[in-house]
Amino acid sequence: MRGMRDLEIRPAAGADIPAVKSVTDAAYRHYIARIGVVPQPMEADHAADVAAGRVFVTGEPVTGLVVLDAYADHLFLDSIAVHPDAHGRGVGRRLLRFVDAHARVLGLSEIRLYTNAMMWENQEIYPKYGYEAVERRVDGPYDRIHYRKLL
Repeated sequence: MRGMRDLEIRPAAGADIPAVKSVTDAAYRHYIARIGVVPQPMEADHAADVAAGRVFVTGEPVTGLVVLDAYADHLFLDSIAVHPDAHGRGVGRRLLRFVDAHARVLGLSEIRLYTNAMMWENQEIYPKYGYEAVERRVDGPYDRIHYRKLL
């Protein structure tokens, strides 16, 4: 039986930085060969993101996380990562629900994100959670599909 700490989603602390890097790398590493470049979340400055209050984690030890940016008119879901060992346990679903709730708390009625066009699994997942594809755009080495969700 999972404890409450395994279900909690909380702001990441400095002590979580190694886990944030580890979970992000584990979640995105397998995409390197497929997309031909290192996925942007793997190159993020995790310490700066944690210090800025942008990272929220779940699990003890950390099994999943989201990186968020609040703007005047929307919440941007910069990254979502679930450790492969935790797949199938509803971690991603809980994180996506948290993003919705966090946007509402901030008074925002729209969430935006993008995913690499070669990460086709995400193109099946995001619409199931109310996201609609709005644009496909190449940004440097990344071919991205942009999504939005209206709350």
